[in-house]
Amino acid sequence: MTADVSGHKYSLPLLNHKQVAMESMKTLLIKRKEVATLLTMEECIEAVERSFKLHALGEALSPGILGVHAADGGFHIKAGILSVKTDSLDPGKQYFVAKTNANFPQNRQHHGLPTIQGIIVVSNASNGRLLALMDSIEITIIRTGAATAIAAKYLSRPDARIATICGCGNQGRISLKAIMKVRRLETVYAYDIDQALSQQFAKELSEELEISVIAVDHLSAAVRRSHICVTCTPSKKYFLLQDDVMPGAFIAAVGADNEDKQEIQPSLIATSKLVVDSLEQCAHIGELHHALQECLIAREQVHAELGEVIAGLKEGRKSNGEVIIFDSTGTALQDVAAAAIVYEKAFKKGIGMAYNFAE
Repeated sequence: MTADVSGHKYSLPLLNHKQVAMESMKTLLIKRKEVATLLTMEECIEAVERSFKLHALGEALSPGILGVHAADGGFHIKAGILSVKTDSLDPGKQYFVAKTNANFPQNRQHHGLPTIQGIIVVSNASNGRLLALMDSIEITIIRTGAATAIAAKYLSRPDARIATICGCGNQGRISLKAIMKVRRLETVYAYDIDQALSQQFAKELSEELEISVIAVDHLSAAVRRSHICVTCTPSKKYFLLQDDVMPGAFIAAVGADNEDKQEIQPSLIATSKLVVDSLEQCAHIGELHHALQECLIAREQVHAELGEVIAGLKEGRKSNGEVIIFDSTGTALQDVAAAAIVYEKAFKKGIGMAYNFAE
């Protein structure tokens, strides 16, 4: 029998029944850098797409969310259960995942800390056993980028070649890399209120992706030339206007994950085809929330949840001229899909530190 300590395997002597039971209680502790080595964008896209589809077909329970505000940020807990289909330790195993994230937009400037910090709990949904605790930062970034790519795959024009990324932090970077998996972009405009950040973004991703990435000072001018626009900022006041968007554009609105955040003018939400990741969640904390508050749209006017489009229950893009917005608040099922991959690969490869909380 083997066990993991600090990511290394070591041999154990033969154990009695009590010792075997204690070994089975061990929980993997997985660091951020280990998560980054275990989760690829391609497999995350596949897993997250499947999670959306299962929910639309009624084969996954609706996820839950709880939010708590703090003075300079906030906390949220997202939880869900999903039957995971991977090269599984136990094919068809159901995982329960709960993620606690702190989101403090001014952390980088004021404290030298990441905007998002948190932990993910992974449990066996059949018996409750605590399987793993892992850092949440990398999973949150990657699974959010994966959802953006999936939405772009189903909702953007197939011939989309020009994009604007608004918000040049980690989420902007991963969003562009993810979209490149589903669309052959040729030109990308990078905008951030921190011009040094957008210039660094343009320089590094031009080289890495071998496309033209251009830092711009004026967002509206860039968006008017773009087939795809991704907004991923901590803004509390909308900045993307109805007049900024070209016919046929696809907009992934990623930043609004609580009721105080907003990036998109409500009238633009109301006059576009709106697809959401979760209708209930977006109605409370997404861009849809603001349009509902202003009585510019009713829930019944939301075209679809993304999973319904993936499952073929609702149509996606009908013409090259319609403007489609994806309201992306991030669901727990995305976390389950991604965290299960990380746990299974870590277990098989002997990565992570094993710890028994029951001792």
